[in-house]
Amino acid sequence: MRRAEVQERLRELIDVVAPGDALPSERDLSADLGASRPTVRAAIEELAKEGLLVRRHGRGTFTNPRKISQEVPSTADLPPAEGDWNSELLDFETVPAGARLARRLEVSPADDLFRILRRRLVDGQPMALEEIRLPRAVTPGLTREDVAEGSLYHRLRNRHGVIPAEALQTTEPTVTDATESRLLGVPLHSPALLFERTTRDADGRPIEYARSIYRGDRYRITQHLRFGPHSG
Repeated sequence: MRRAEVQERLRELIDVVAPGDALPSERDLSADLGASRPTVRAAIEELAKEGLLVRRHGRGTFTNPRKISQEVPSTADLPPAEGDWNSELLDFETVPAGARLARRLEVSPADDLFRILRRRLVDGQPMALEEIRLPRAVTPGLTREDVAEGSLYHRLRNRHGVIPAEALQTTEPTVTDATESRLLGVPLHSPALLFERTTRDADGRPIEYARSIYRGDRYRITQHLRFGPHSG
């Protein structure tokens, strides 16, 4: 089993255990996953760098304690970011959902998803990687041409009748892994921002899961805040 597959299986495990819980030993994980111990160890190290796991010498590997979350009021129409943005399609394939994404998209683990990997360029330079999963049952006629360039949501609306209505998105700091570093042209474990988004249509049906990595050295978010008389 490849390291990326082991990481995905570990993410599924992290999703179902409590914050701060211990993971099985590397030996047990190796046996359960059918992967070598060096592959399991490398996958754990990558997830630890992302902040999902904590390694404690002599005690084992634990899930990170619960993160403190703060909700920011939503904005209907975000202003465009600076620069000339373009998309470069790196991969387009059909894959089974698996347990973790099946829960997010409310489908069966065996159901097919379209997996789309795009590199976002600003003024011709790499800025972000977007990995998008769409249930095949939602957009059965989706093609490479639909996702190669331009607005994915525009294509979903106008070509497939799928209308995004709302989304839940989280943002947190992370570091780039080897693949992300190569595709973004940055050193290994460079600071980055991780965006995860689940999008639903007007009927509440999940239609998209997206995981995006933005370069921490070139991307920032600016918010305009208003303070009421009782602001703390």
